[in-house]
Amino acid sequence: MESSISHILVSLKTRNFRLYFTGMCVSLTGTWMQQIAMSWLVYELTGSVLLLATITFVAQIPILIATPFMSVFVDRFDRHKILLFTQALSAFQALLLAWLTLSGLVEVWHLIALSLFIGLINALDNPTRQAFYPSLVPKENLSNAIALNSAVINGSRLFGPAIGGVLIGLVGEGICFLLNGISYLGVIIALLVMQLPTHKAKGEKQHIWHDLQEGFNYVSHHIPIRTLLMLMAAISFFGLPLMTFLPAYVKDILNGGSELLGILLSCIGIGSFSAAIYLAARKSVSGLSKVIMSAVLILGISLLLLSFTNIPWMAAVVCIPAGYSLIITVASINTLLQTFSDEDKRGRVMGYLAMTFTGIAPIGSMILGVIEKYTGLPLIILISGIACIFAGGIFEYNRPRIIRHAHPSANE
Repeated sequence: MESSISHILVSLKTRNFRLYFTGMCVSLTGTWMQQIAMSWLVYELTGSVLLLATITFVAQIPILIATPFMSVFVDRFDRHKILLFTQALSAFQALLLAWLTLSGLVEVWHLIALSLFIGLINALDNPTRQAFYPSLVPKENLSNAIALNSAVINGSRLFGPAIGGVLIGLVGEGICFLLNGISYLGVIIALLVMQLPTHKAKGEKQHIWHDLQEGFNYVSHHIPIRTLLMLMAAISFFGLPLMTFLPAYVKDILNGGSELLGILLSCIGIGSFSAAIYLAARKSVSGLSKVIMSAVLILGISLLLLSFTNIPWMAAVVCIPAGYSLIITVASINTLLQTFSDEDKRGRVMGYLAMTFTGIAPIGSMILGVIEKYTGLPLIILISGIACIFAGGIFEYNRPRIIRHAHPSANE
């Protein structure tokens, strides 16, 4: 027990990861504040679930379309410099959004345009960030580093939404955007003071189309990677839209305000943070495929329960296992993909991970958002829960096949 607890923080013994971890703690709190403020501002301006889904769509669809091209550059160029570039652009987007909101000039089309802009940035940032981890820690600590990063993301989800919900009521959405822009300094400073080995450029650079085709062939013919990505796509389509529709769920079904939205997001964060700590305490990837299957089923059951819940405290309780299972699934799939990937193709594999995790979600949000106009939100959440349970059953059916084509320890 004691050794498991001490293993949770093992990656923090490495200076570069410790710097990165600290910077992310600052930056991601601001990111979650901006996310809740953006959702609330859109719904306040329009009162439309479909426009909530539209904002999510335009912010994430570039990841589906542009990431295959962007991930080629992740394997070709210095990932450290790419991250400095993307973090600076992200700060600019948040500060521009803050100026528009605080000046009273903000309109819905501004939010759509700036969401598209951040989506294009993330199409490059997401695969770069994922492929950057192996350069920060020893190989044996990679799964721990990924889990701790999930802990940062979801620990910030505990505080960011709650702080954002309070600040929206006290000083408005613009201050949330401003604080997010300032928070990017945490990651930028951490990246600047890191001591990393000199980047070695890829020896022979093929045409970009060759690298694209090579990455696609690698992913499509590697059975464990392909199966994990397909499961991630299903979870993104049916599971992640919950986050998009949560403001409407709070306002229309629970009859709450921004404070209640912050509470529900924080409850999701409690579950997510617990999941990340659990994964960080694991010493190997052994048995992760079983963990994934169980988590997907828990996510589906949580969504089923939410579809029948109209009492705020009950919804808050159900959000905890929903957040737990979602992060267990995402972080475990990430860990196995990092384990299975060859280094020279890691950026492209992480690009496909970004596509399925973030890029598929806006399509799900848009399609489910359109259907919601005719069926109502509770039925949409019910359908999503059933679909997640079905996806978990298919994954369990195919798990023996994964075991035959991958290292046994990852799939026991």
